Amino acid sequence: MKVIEIAQELMKFRTETGNEQEINSAMAYIKNMMSLIGARVDIFQKKDTAPVIFIRNSNSYDLDILVLGHIDVVPADDKMFIPEIKDGKLFGRGSLDMKSFAAVALNTMQYVVENKLPLNFGVIFSSDEEKGSKGTKAFLEKYTKIKANIVLDNDVGGDITKIIAKCKNPVFVKIEANGKEAHGSRPWEGIDANELMFKVISNIRKIYPAYDLEGKKPRNKWVDTLHFAKIQGGKVSNIISDKCEVLCDFRLTETSYVDDLIKNLKKSMIKGVTFEVVSSSVPVVMDEKNHYILQYKNLAESCLGDKIKFEYEGGATDAREFAVRGSTVIMHSGSGGGMHASDEYVEIDSVEKLAQIQIEFLKKIALAKGKE
Repeated sequence: MKVIEIAQELMKFRTETGNEQEINSAMAYIKNMMSLIGARVDIFQKKDTAPVIFIRNSNSYDLDILVLGHIDVVPADDKMFIPEIKDGKLFGRGSLDMKSFAAVALNTMQYVVENKLPLNFGVIFSSDEEKGSKGTKAFLEKYTKIKANIVLDNDVGGDITKIIAKCKNPVFVKIEANGKEAHGSRPWEGIDANELMFKVISNIRKIYPAYDLEGKKPRNKWVDTLHFAKIQGGKVSNIISDKCEVLCDFRLTETSYVDDLIKNLKKSMIKGVTFEVVSSSVPVVMDEKNHYILQYKNLAESCLGDKIKFEYEGGATDAREFAVRGSTVIMHSGSGGGMHASDEYVEIDSVEKLAQIQIEFLKKIALAKGKE
């Protein structure tokens, strides 16, 4: 299987989260490809959730190794769904996040099947990762027997010379301010919900400071962060707003807890303003001295001819669903840039190297299993 060619084919599907027709077409393409090599393929979909495709080389739910990823992408212009290769880079939506690495996983599955590696190996791709992975949660609630000793998480694109050892806990909070409408020329007759929200935001910022490119930056990047993802208030220009809503995106380190966040939010509220925790998860924290992680790291360094460092990442990962089940999660992918931007790209050599590393790691685990 030519990994870059498969990546390009996957990128042509406009699988923006929620685009059911294109997502279903992409999954049918993957199912057909994997069925032809003899893999078992199941597509799961619960009502009102996005589909999940589960590929494996056996009927077992007890997997030695699982590759976890997604095929949905963030929105982009039409031209970004036409892959372009230039100067050793593959440009286009999904090149880095993360269809190139989905192609790597499919390539690994083909190798495992055709070479009859004595492993229970699986691949799971969700199709709504960019908007919360409700499909993955529904899938795992249905298939409670699924477990994996090792999970390879390739959805951490950016630098092949780094293995992610920690990911933060994403917590989304909705804040709602309720005021009283009045004519814009007579604000003293109303209660401005927007003004109430400004005061609450100011209170919250005293606890969770703002960071940006041109302003304050933390000395240590492994800190709790907050950005106000969405702010809505007001109907028309000449009416005092009676409602204002804010969606907050908190990213908490492993030493911070949701209960403490709730206490801080309660202290920040004022009369007329309430909040609700919409969703929360858990951080993914791996022991850098874990036997499998070190084994993978040493093998990757040998393949690359370069040192690999451990790094911490503020983004979330679906691998948390398996981390809480006791899986060793190895977060590693290829190099590139422009994630979610108009210049998204992946370095082709890094994709091919990752494919090599993944297969060599599975061969090593299979060999060790054979000696047990």
